Amino acid sequence: MQTTQLSLEDILPLTCTRSGTCCHGNLVLLNPWELFSLAKEKKNTPREFRDLYTEYGGTKLRFDGKAGWKNKKACSQYVDGFGCSVHLGRPLACRLFPIGRQIHSNEVHYIYQGAKFPCLEGCPEVVKLPHLSVGEYLQGQETEHFEKAQDAYLELMQNLADMAFELFLDTGLAESGDTKTLPLWEVMGNESPEVLANRIGHEWLDCLMIPEISNDCVDPINFVQKHTELLQVKAQEKFSALNTNQELHDASVMIMGVALHLAQGIGANRKVLAEHWCDTAKDFLKNK
Repeated sequence: MQTTQLSLEDILPLTCTRSGTCCHGNLVLLNPWELFSLAKEKKNTPREFRDLYTEYGGTKLRFDGKAGWKNKKACSQYVDGFGCSVHLGRPLACRLFPIGRQIHSNEVHYIYQGAKFPCLEGCPEVVKLPHLSVGEYLQGQETEHFEKAQDAYLELMQNLADMAFELFLDTGLAESGDTKTLPLWEVMGNESPEVLANRIGHEWLDCLMIPEISNDCVDPINFVQKHTELLQVKAQEKFSALNTNQELHDASVMIMGVALHLAQGIGANRKVLAEHWCDTAKDFLKNK
């Protein structure tokens, strides 16, 4: 699909018509901060919101509402004739739409996909409304906190993968002649989100997607730091007394599964990541 890269100064038809077309039939992925923010705005607990309104263990917002534009199902948070019922807590994907966000070599790029600007099909009247620069639009949508959370979770995802590497490479497991761990990493990169969630199980899913962090936490960086500490304590409890290669294998596979599940929520390509991490481990062993 054609991709157009944008600068913050680019002027586009970005004033919303509030017609709700973008609230039908879209894919909205969630990281744990976004799930927390949605639940807070909905006045649910994170567990309640996850179980009622998300799929894939909390990483995908459910679209099971009334059919609307092009007969597509509405977002579970969309109220016909009103709009988004959790607007102040809406996730980054909704705040950015119709713009996308990519990171290459630690540099952020804003884009849109398709041969023409995405809003024009569902909301052609948008061209008659005031045009905005990309920078003005991002500021008006208050994306800053949510972008910080997304980037912090990208870092946490890599830290979890590094833990899986350590369990495989630094414990003697790889040197023991293990042939099961890396193939399972790759399998997890290819299997469906439902299967991966089931593989991880409720205990780790809960720790990853609905961490026990106070509702008073309003800073995303602080939230992710607290979350990181909870996951580290969890890993210490589970993995501090591993004695056999089978236990090391199970631990490495589990924590890599958690990293890949988080990757799902931040919109990363699990298949590419799993292949990259497997290749990195193989290269390390080859050059050791």
